[in-house]
Amino acid sequence: MLIRPRVHRHHFWVTGPDEESTAAGIYGVIIGAAVMASSHAATAAAVIGAVVVALIVYWTAERYSRLVAQRIHAHRRPTAREVRAQLTTGWEIVTASALPVAVLALLRVGGVPLRASVLSALVCSTLLLCLAGWEVGRNGQLTRPERLVSALVAGVFGALMILLKITLH
Repeated sequence: MLIRPRVHRHHFWVTGPDEESTAAGIYGVIIGAAVMASSHAATAAAVIGAVVVALIVYWTAERYSRLVAQRIHAHRRPTAREVRAQLTTGWEIVTASALPVAVLALLRVGGVPLRASVLSALVCSTLLLCLAGWEVGRNGQLTRPERLVSALVAGVFGALMILLKITLH
C-alpha cells in the first residue's frame, strides 16, 4: 500500500498554488510594506497609490527580465504563447498586498490617523509574512519548533519595515 503525503489545498493570502506564485506573493508583500514604510505621503490615497504603482512597476520589470533572459538563453525570440504566459503570471506581486492596503484604507476611512493606519497595515503585512513562514513548514514537513522559527524569520522582514517606519518619521 502506497502512502501519499497529505497535500493541503488551501492557501493564505501570500502563499499560492505553486512555487512561482508563492514567491511572487511574498516578494509583493515585502515590496508593499517597504513602500508604505518609506512613504512620506500626506494622505492614505497617496500611500496606496505609491504602493500600487511600485508593485506594478516591480511586476512589469520582473516579467520583462524573464522575457529577456528567456530570449538570451533560448537563442530565439519568445513565441506569442510564451509572451502571453509571462504576461498572465506573477500577479501575486501586486495582489498579495491587497489585505494590508485594505487595512490602511479602512482604518483611515474610519478616522484613524494616517501614521497609525500605516503602522497597522505594516503589522498586517508582518502577520501575512509570518503565516507564509508557518505555511512553509506544512508542506516542507518541518516540526512545530522549526515552523515557528520559519514564521519568525519571515516576520523579521515585516518587523524591519515597522522599525523603518518608526525611525524615519
